[in-house]
Amino acid sequence: MRIFNRLYVKVYLTIVASLLLAVLATAAVWRAGPEADSMRGAFHMAGGVLTAALADKAAPLPEQKQAVDRLSRLIRADLALFDENGALLAASGEPLPPPDEVTNGGDDRWFRRPHQSVWRLPLSDGRVVVFRSRFDHDHRGYGLGFFGHLAIVALLIALGAYPIVRGLTNRLERLQTGVEQLGAGDLTVRVKVEGRDEVARVAESFNRAAGRIEELIKAHKMLLANASHELRTPLTRLRMGIELLKEKADPAAKAELEQDIAELDQLIDEILLSSRLDAMERLDQIEPIDFLALAAEEAAHYEGTAVAGTPVTVQGDARLLRRLIRNLLENAKRHGAPPIDVAVTMQPGAAVLTVSDHGPGIAEADRARIFEPFFRKAGAASTGTGLGLALVRQIARRHGGDVIVETRDDRAAFVLRLPH
Repeated sequence: MRIFNRLYVKVYLTIVASLLLAVLATAAVWRAGPEADSMRGAFHMAGGVLTAALADKAAPLPEQKQAVDRLSRLIRADLALFDENGALLAASGEPLPPPDEVTNGGDDRWFRRPHQSVWRLPLSDGRVVVFRSRFDHDHRGYGLGFFGHLAIVALLIALGAYPIVRGLTNRLERLQTGVEQLGAGDLTVRVKVEGRDEVARVAESFNRAAGRIEELIKAHKMLLANASHELRTPLTRLRMGIELLKEKADPAAKAELEQDIAELDQLIDEILLSSRLDAMERLDQIEPIDFLALAAEEAAHYEGTAVAGTPVTVQGDARLLRRLIRNLLENAKRHGAPPIDVAVTMQPGAAVLTVSDHGPGIAEADRARIFEPFFRKAGAASTGTGLGLALVRQIARRHGGDVIVETRDDRAAFVLRLPH
């Protein structure tokens, strides 16, 4: 069962098993050790004392009955005297079982009943005394014996150990949850430090490591954003220089230079947007958006693009969703083949945007990586920034949705789902 894989169950069962072994070992040592021999010796000594205290074996029965009564009052016990054949000679107090019900394997052992102990003592002359102390009735819970009390102590220790074990493993489970949340991308997660033991020190180390990772990631994002921002200045100067060249430069070279600058400018813009999406905790602006109308507006800028579907209203940032649709259309234009089909449909709890083209499709091996930054398919033309589809996934997930790529009738189809 899965519950036995839990750490607290393993630790707790180890404690209980150890207590059980301790009880069994104590019982074995008691039975085989010098204590058992001492008890046997005490039984034989008591038998000799009782022989001297009782009337002689050959004495008349009234005399033997008188001796039993006197001894019963003296030791405050129910007492019964039996001959060597098990016949009752005299008794005092409440009835007692015959000797053959008290003996156990021929040893001088005791016979237990609820809340009482009956003892059998053989006398040197062959007679047998069976007795039960009247003190037994005055002690609540009597009858448990040494090993019964030992078992109760073990049970109490087991019950007391459970909250300690569970408290320790609860802290470990909370630490595990924190590690999983950090691994999932929540850099703000911290775990509560409880106590001053090794688990508390591990929690403190985790918090320090998580804080350091958060600082490094923030510094990385800040460096990337600042570097991208600083690149804008030389780009602006390059544009101004090209404009100053005017007719003096070779038109083809000038056009190529302008194209390079445009691509570099787009790359910087997408790096800045990606950094901002990573840094933001929530969308800056959320408003109702007609998803079909937004898709139609963007598709109007691309020839050979058809839009169909059902009007669907989604909640989100119109500027970011517009960028998402534009990147999907730009990807279809560059890496696919016309015509491009855009469809907006409604599914239970989701608005679905599908962008497909008539290109060769996407290999199965590339589908898992196509949304990675700067990934390029083998043999693909080195056009674009390599961040377009990565931004699509970032924007989709910031809106609580996701995007996947499918192959439908040997055609590549990007399917975006947003909550509705």
